[in-house]
Amino acid sequence: MDTIPTPHPKTVEAREKVVILFAGDSGDGIQLTGSQFTESNALFGNDVSTFPNYPAEIRAPQGTLAGVSGYQLHFGSVDVFTPGDVCDVLVVMNSAALKANIGKLKHGGIIIANNDGFDSKNLRLAGYPDMENPLTDGSLDNYVLHTVDVTKLTRNALEDTTLGMKEKDRSKNMFVLGFINWMYSRSLERTKKFLEAKFKSKPELLEANLKVLQAGYNYGDTSETFTTRYEVKPAPMPKGNYRNITGNQGIAIGLVAAAQKAGLELFYGSYPITPASEILHELSRNKHFGVRTFQAEDEIAAICSAIGASYGGALGVTASSGPGIALKGEALGLAFMLELPLVVVNVQRGGPSTGLPTKTEQADLWQAIFGRNGEAPIPVLAASSPTDCFEMVYEAVKLAVEHMTPVILLSDGYIANGAEPWRFPEAKDLRPITPPFAKPRETMEANGEPLSGLEPFLPYDRDERGVRPWAVPGMKGLQHRIGGIEKEDKTGNISYDPQNHQLMVQLRADKVQRIADTYRPIRLDSGPESGDLLIVGWGSTYGAIRTAVAELQKEGHSVAHVQLRHMFPFNKGLRGLLKRYANVLVPEMNSGQLRQLLRAEFLVDAHGLNKVQGMPFTADEIRVGALNLLNK
Repeated sequence: MDTIPTPHPKTVEAREKVVILFAGDSGDGIQLTGSQFTESNALFGNDVSTFPNYPAEIRAPQGTLAGVSGYQLHFGSVDVFTPGDVCDVLVVMNSAALKANIGKLKHGGIIIANNDGFDSKNLRLAGYPDMENPLTDGSLDNYVLHTVDVTKLTRNALEDTTLGMKEKDRSKNMFVLGFINWMYSRSLERTKKFLEAKFKSKPELLEANLKVLQAGYNYGDTSETFTTRYEVKPAPMPKGNYRNITGNQGIAIGLVAAAQKAGLELFYGSYPITPASEILHELSRNKHFGVRTFQAEDEIAAICSAIGASYGGALGVTASSGPGIALKGEALGLAFMLELPLVVVNVQRGGPSTGLPTKTEQADLWQAIFGRNGEAPIPVLAASSPTDCFEMVYEAVKLAVEHMTPVILLSDGYIANGAEPWRFPEAKDLRPITPPFAKPRETMEANGEPLSGLEPFLPYDRDERGVRPWAVPGMKGLQHRIGGIEKEDKTGNISYDPQNHQLMVQLRADKVQRIADTYRPIRLDSGPESGDLLIVGWGSTYGAIRTAVAELQKEGHSVAHVQLRHMFPFNKGLRGLLKRYANVLVPEMNSGQLRQLLRAEFLVDAHGLNKVQGMPFTADEIRVGALNLLNK
């Protein structure tokens, strides 16, 4: 019979916010550990922000720097906008994880190290010189170091099971998770329910993981080494129903909500690619909402299937990352020429070509705006956070459907995999989406509507917004020609007339420009209406900019922040806003793409702060960049 461990007396210290970085080999279950602890804190009521950092190789050599997987979590009783510039606690499963991440730990921070990951083999694989061990050579004296034999304690907890040694060792991440839950006064119930669902058909594995999880918690309770626990109270967040959400989940849920609101079936044609694949996984779980997912043989087939779905009267959607978007380019032009609704999501990653598949970047902005042959302007939106993904993909659907055009939504790997609490709306609070379906003759006759000008049907006869009707195949009297060759105005017949081509190019461009009339007025995210510096961000720079600007404002600087979500066409209020500040700074994870667009469009002397490292900005990097500009 199991004996009940005797708790050792502990003190409890309050913390306003904490940053923890979990790191280990890609096979150590680090992502699961981090995501489950995130869920526990979000359920408790903390505000959270995360940064999962995956190795680029599917299975890098075990124990090497290339194989290190990390998960950084910032949780607090106050508003949290970034995963944190530096961490308070670094949990490492081996020597490579320590070497790769020690620079991210603040002076005096806590290190929790798995002893077993610092043997001679692991030290050699991590590139430490012979006979040097950072756990014993004094190089970590500036930190609070705790060594725990996680592997041995995990095996001890499972000594009565029939599992093999490899299966036992796979559970050691649960020991770490149990201990960290103890350390920050969190209940294990959320994780237990997760494990019960995950291993419901594998009772032996369920029992093993639950045992090790509890063993990790009990270790904290009974250890004489760990004498302090910490408490982070819930954040005072607005009332409502919350769930934890990643950016890819936000996009998937937003697509389902928009399709339901528009009364359309949702068709998602996709080819798997990091970091967009999770959208396909998430949508495939929603067949009960009329969602149809199709994993195509390649990127071209994926977008063409989505165009076919839109032609048939459904909401066609596809997603990829930069290399896949390049392959979709010709079909994007086709959708634009046909003037059919289509939503294309680009979850950006490091490029060019295969580049850095698991790392984040913002270098596809020009590709989204200009990356097609001919005159083919397509609206481009950008999400700024995991929760913003829901709002922006919903708007992308609304614009695509109501204006009969493809729309591109830009996300990136940082947003896609990061998580934060989301106060989800009720269906009644979502804006309506009204498809401009063409009416069959019989319907108009039955309604007593005038029929003049309807014979023959004119598929490119536009309304006051320049939008053509959406004629679904098979409806009597709505026959029309379809294809990628230039169309005659109104009739849609093939035309090589020079004047007609110029007219059609202008009509399509005008329609897209008019979309800016539907935008909500531009507003500052924070700061004075005029002043010394305006920081203009887009995409996932939002949290770092907001945090940096708050610090600068506390220091007395006249600094404001605006985060752009409409990348093309720009919000009409942007021109006047830019003119009200002496300096404009544009931080981007590229070499200055938005900066050049602003300079060209508005003739403003925008300055760039650029980072192309596959890693997001820290708030301090932006603060320093702003001060350098202000002090010139």
